[in-house]
Amino acid sequence: MLQLHFRAVTADGKKRTGVLAAPDEKTAARELRRQGLIPLYVGLSPQGGGEMKLPALRFGRRRDVLFFTQELSTLLNAGVPLDRALSIVAELAGRAEFGEVVHDVLRALKGGKSLADALATRPAYFPEIYVNMVRAGEASGSLASIFERLADYEKTRDELRGYVVSSLVYPALLVLVGSGSIFVLLYYVVPRFASAFATSGIRVPAMTQALLDVSRWVQSYGLWVLGGALAAFAAFRLYIGAAAGRYWWDGFRLRLPLLGDALRKAQTAQFARAMATLVANGVPLIQSIQIARAIMTNRRMADALELVAQGVKRGEGISAPLAATGAFPPLTAHLLTIGEETGRLDAMFLRAAEIYEADTRAAIKRFTSLFEPLVILVMGVAVGALILSMLMAISGINDLAM
Repeated sequence: MLQLHFRAVTADGKKRTGVLAAPDEKTAARELRRQGLIPLYVGLSPQGGGEMKLPALRFGRRRDVLFFTQELSTLLNAGVPLDRALSIVAELAGRAEFGEVVHDVLRALKGGKSLADALATRPAYFPEIYVNMVRAGEASGSLASIFERLADYEKTRDELRGYVVSSLVYPALLVLVGSGSIFVLLYYVVPRFASAFATSGIRVPAMTQALLDVSRWVQSYGLWVLGGALAAFAAFRLYIGAAAGRYWWDGFRLRLPLLGDALRKAQTAQFARAMATLVANGVPLIQSIQIARAIMTNRRMADALELVAQGVKRGEGISAPLAATGAFPPLTAHLLTIGEETGRLDAMFLRAAEIYEADTRAAIKRFTSLFEPLVILVMGVAVGALILSMLMAISGINDLAM
């Protein structure tokens, strides 16, 4: 028998925590339900769900929203009244800041607003797609199932984003550390040897002389170049922060070898999953397209959806206008054509999302598998050439001494 920690609530919303002896977590959960409790967490850790949710989800607004959605889904499906469920989620929130956000939503709800309108008062946490999904759930009386779908949507989106970011961190770190190491060697280490070569009177090998010339140039202009690069980067950030610059940058990224393909597929997956979630819950198609367009981060692909919305308004369906834009992978339109023909558009959107999420991971893996060895090779050749040139000169000094 295992000693399992649990966190649960009673039917009237009161919290209960403790330890329960059971052979496994499912048996423990069944026993808690038999006792009239609603299990929120059962596990070996006393952290109240920490292994699954809290520590991993406390950092950042997106993870706060995911925690909120998962907990609210559990409570509503267990029959806890909405106001009491919100109060419990506020108490369980990992960050005091987000707990206050949930309290604000609860106050707005008690003030007479619908849950969707209450969530809309906090747009930094709850985007338009989230609010519209909740509004559709309230209208259809299926709020609990809506939060289940939202939890799946938020979790999948967060996992994909986390995979992309974590995959690109290591190559970026390699470039940063390698470039920094070469700069330190040229700016501080090589000049120490230059004075020794100057006083030795030996003829410096051509390779070593080239290294010394580069080192002197780095000493004279390196900091200026570094400062200029930082200034150029800041100016570039300002440029892409403007509408015209952002539009150019988004188009440029889509044309990058390997990464452009991964970005296009990631954006397609984001669009398709949002559409699957919205369409499945009765949000009108044109409104769903506009909401999905608003949450996409690539303006080039987002603007293409405006043409798709116009095509839908003209009665052309969604697959043909989507194919006409040329902004999305061809398979997307083919899947949507099948969805229109079979009346299962939501299922085809979901299938497209699953395909392109898997393709995004594969594309990122291909990029890192090529980029990482390339960076290591370039840095190794650079450092090796630097060391070899120094050893050649040192060898010359030793020969002269003998």
